[in-house]
Amino acid sequence: MILSFGQIYGSEMQDEILAGLEDKINEVRLGPALNIENVISALDDISKRIEAGEFDTLIGQLDEAAMYKEQAIELLSREGITARIKNELGDSIPEGPESDTASEVHGKIRSSRVPLGTIFHIAAGNADVLPAYSLIEGLICGNVNILKLPEADDGLTVMLLKMLTDALPEVAGYIHVFDTPSSDIAAMKKMADMADAISIWGGDPAISAVRQMASSGCELIEWGHKLSFCYISSSDITAHDEELKGLARHIFSTKQLLCSSCQVIYLDTDDIGELDRFCEHFIKLMEQAAAAVKISDIGAAAEAALRKRCEEIDRILEEEETSKKRFSAAGCSLLRCSDSELEISELWGNCLVKGLPKGDIINVLRKKKGYLQTAGLITDGSKEELTQILIKCGINRVLKPSEMSVSFPCESHDGKYPFERYTRVVNYL
Repeated sequence: MILSFGQIYGSEMQDEILAGLEDKINEVRLGPALNIENVISALDDISKRIEAGEFDTLIGQLDEAAMYKEQAIELLSREGITARIKNELGDSIPEGPESDTASEVHGKIRSSRVPLGTIFHIAAGNADVLPAYSLIEGLICGNVNILKLPEADDGLTVMLLKMLTDALPEVAGYIHVFDTPSSDIAAMKKMADMADAISIWGGDPAISAVRQMASSGCELIEWGHKLSFCYISSSDITAHDEELKGLARHIFSTKQLLCSSCQVIYLDTDDIGELDRFCEHFIKLMEQAAAAVKISDIGAAAEAALRKRCEEIDRILEEEETSKKRFSAAGCSLLRCSDSELEISELWGNCLVKGLPKGDIINVLRKKKGYLQTAGLITDGSKEELTQILIKCGINRVLKPSEMSVSFPCESHDGKYPFERYTRVVNYL
């Protein structure tokens, strides 16, 4: 399904639409600058409709529906958007140079923040509605936006953006959505050639492929895959059961598929026995969380079934592999390891547990510089001290374990503000 200039087309129309799209986009860009205040008003109206329950049936089909509804209400509201603009751009709404928002910086030379131009968004499919939010961020900054949907998109993105173009027809020329498969390199190259910047959500292979596709003059805005973990420094683990239950719920609610999902649980120790005792305790809380979460993804169900068949083989192999030990329960497992490397877990409720003494944190985590995102923190002592250590290592978010994937007003994306990256500063007479 394709959305272009406010109209929905079948996927078979892709090549025909792409053939004339750049000329039409250039006409849009030569016209009057997009009225950002009108965009904010339209998005705020959609936020109010979501809050009133108009889309509860549709949102209810998503896992963690209540969370997504709350996020949508906040992210699309006037209050949420204007707070972000103030925080990220200092009240400077990006509009064309013809606007009266320019400031004098040297004699008669003026300065103004304007849109980048055309942004090609290549969205990841690990979070529902993320593609729509990515495009909306570009739109709020006044850009023309081309969006390639992830193959797992369920149509919610097109529905939301069609609703926006119906409510505010002036944005129709700024929104172009394609369900192009990643294997269609020719079509993606055409989209990339139209863009002043490519916003890419994905891992290293995806980013490398886009680098090869992008022209030399095209800016690459990377929101790459990141790694997150929970760090526990406590002399009595059982004293933190509520926080641990929150961590277990987080692991299952995110399926460990998000950049902010916990992949490794670190303990402030180098004692294998202490790690084993933690696993024996925490696996019970994991089992409770697993029982409370219904697996709706067919891939997750298949993964769980295969894992059960493999666990017996794992146990046999691990009898000879003393560096690892698996603790299993219904629908979940913990793999205790003797190393401290931060790495991706087996996902779907199967987490790694490792020792990492406080004094070794920076040496271990700096090996993953550029890939660090969120740390959940449980400690008996000073949270401030550990927080500062983690930040100095390169972590961007230090939060409660239960809130590692929470979205909140004015947050950055991986330590950077999208509105700032989706605009540029011009000087002119």
